[in-house]
Amino acid sequence: MALLLLPMVGYMSANSLVEESKMRGSSLATSLAVRAVDPILARDFLRLKNMVDEQSRVEDIVYAFVQDKSGHVMAHTFQRRFPVDLLTANGLAEDGKLHIQLLEDGSRRMYDFAVPVQVSDGQLGVVRIGLSTARINRSVQHQITLMAGLFAGALIIATSIGTYFARRVTVRLGLLRAHAEEMLTGNLNIQSSPAGGVHCWERRNCELTECPAHGETRRRCWYIAGTMCPDCDNESNFQCRLQSCRVCSVYRQNAGDEIQDLAETFDVMAVSLKTHINELRSADRSLRDQQRLMRTILDMTPDRVSLMDATMRYQACNKGFADSVGVSIAEVVGKTDFDLFYEGEAEERHMAARDILQSGRRIDTQIQIKGEGSQRWFHVVCVPVLDADGRIDGLLRTDRDISDIKGYENQLIQAQKMESLGLLAGGVAHEINTPLGIILGYSQLLQEDVDAGGQMYDDLVIIEKQTKVCKKIVADLLGFSRQTDSAKREMCFNNSVLEAVSLVRHTFKLDKVNILTEMDDRYPIIYGDPEKLKQVWINLLTNARDAMGVDGGTILIRTKLDTPAGIVSVWVADCGVGISKDKLKNIFDPFYSTKAVGQGTGLGLSVSFGIIEDHDGEIVTMSPLPEGFGFPECDGACGPGTVFEINLPLDHQSRDGSTEA
Repeated sequence: MALLLLPMVGYMSANSLVEESKMRGSSLATSLAVRAVDPILARDFLRLKNMVDEQSRVEDIVYAFVQDKSGHVMAHTFQRRFPVDLLTANGLAEDGKLHIQLLEDGSRRMYDFAVPVQVSDGQLGVVRIGLSTARINRSVQHQITLMAGLFAGALIIATSIGTYFARRVTVRLGLLRAHAEEMLTGNLNIQSSPAGGVHCWERRNCELTECPAHGETRRRCWYIAGTMCPDCDNESNFQCRLQSCRVCSVYRQNAGDEIQDLAETFDVMAVSLKTHINELRSADRSLRDQQRLMRTILDMTPDRVSLMDATMRYQACNKGFADSVGVSIAEVVGKTDFDLFYEGEAEERHMAARDILQSGRRIDTQIQIKGEGSQRWFHVVCVPVLDADGRIDGLLRTDRDISDIKGYENQLIQAQKMESLGLLAGGVAHEINTPLGIILGYSQLLQEDVDAGGQMYDDLVIIEKQTKVCKKIVADLLGFSRQTDSAKREMCFNNSVLEAVSLVRHTFKLDKVNILTEMDDRYPIIYGDPEKLKQVWINLLTNARDAMGVDGGTILIRTKLDTPAGIVSVWVADCGVGISKDKLKNIFDPFYSTKAVGQGTGLGLSVSFGIIEDHDGEIVTMSPLPEGFGFPECDGACGPGTVFEINLPLDHQSRDGSTEA
């Protein structure tokens, strides 16, 4: 700008100097013309000559001469001959007044002033003065040089001062920019405003520790909402609160320029942003924990949980549901029932979902799903999901597999039926037991009255035998149906087993069945009913014998005392045909038998199970024989075998709660 202004100012200064020189030349010429009147009138040419020569002593006067009214030169300052051409180079103006003419003689330029010499009655002559322009040029040049110097100095000073202030501003702005870049990289622990300063709680020695601004070192009190300053307008917005703070001495002591305000605002923004980010991170962690907890709960539950939207497309599910349809959880999202289930089941689920979305009613029912060779029962609960406006936005469905419960329910119903049947059978058996005893007695009496070997004797023997069979069946029925009290006492466990073996050993030998015993030598003592336990051993031995073929086999009875565990065990193992897995779970059911019709009533194991349970023991069946059991080699055909394991406690708790040993 200075470079543009300098020529203009120089031009204006030069014009001013030229005009000043013209005025100066006009004054000199006019003065000479006034003073020349008297010598001209007096015809005193010497004084006129001296007056003209005085003009030559002026520095920039090139020449001066006086003409009479006829144009003849009366006096001049030229040392040599007078230049005649100069007479016509300039003259008075048309109105007879001053006239200035710029002349040039090849080496210099000058202004020629022509002034009339006048008296009251007319013109006496003309005064001509030549004023050189060299002085004017030097003055203009000096003026321009001086101005250029002043401009240059001012420009340098202004540039230096501007650079200094610009440097201060740019450095602080650069610091703000650097802090902004650090904020973009996640560093919010920066401070852009000047460190130190005075805070409200420091200046006023405030004891209001509950004030939000108390102890705050990174933000000024006017940036904190809810302060307890009585002079602060905390109810209005930030600008109103800031306006009320401007009269505060703390604010005025900390007030700076606009950049400081910007830096403080920058720091407040960083602190606020960090606070919000921390709150968002905390909320995000809490949300993730809740999602993880919810996902764990949903995945751990065996129920099949699914969520559908209003368009009946799955939006979420748990692991149980995804496993049931054979896809991952992510693949379930967006699919419909027809994408995941067979047509029949999909149609049923689709209709139920549509009914809930239309009516908003809850469904709580049990359904049966039939698959290939199996059927499952499910307890279904389906409820609508409402949005914030109370509109149905989807539905939540849980399918709980209750097949086992249904199985237990059927078993309970069957047990109740069997209990009723047992009571009926017990009642019937009780009623026919007496007639059977009479029939047996009379048949035995009649055998004494007839000859042995006759047809009648043989018939009576058959009647006696079949009557005994009937009494045995009746006795089992009565034993199953009656809840008689046990006659428990201290007894030797091994002796109870050996007595049962001795009772059946001879009969079993006739059927080619050999009984081996491996008894614990420590002869454990238990608290039990010897007769009922003996019935159990005989039932197990009888079943073991019946499991043999016509070629017989071997039965192994082993007892063992486990003192640390407080139990005594007996194993009754055979090498018979074994029991299939599907029948193992039913062998203790009343009237369940794998024997042929007429060879068993299915009550032996049921009665044995009840006796062992009454002794607080347990009975376990394994078929085939487990590896490492140590069963001896069989002579004949050897099947997979079966072993019954009975565990009885050594310390028996009586009915009244006392412990007996």
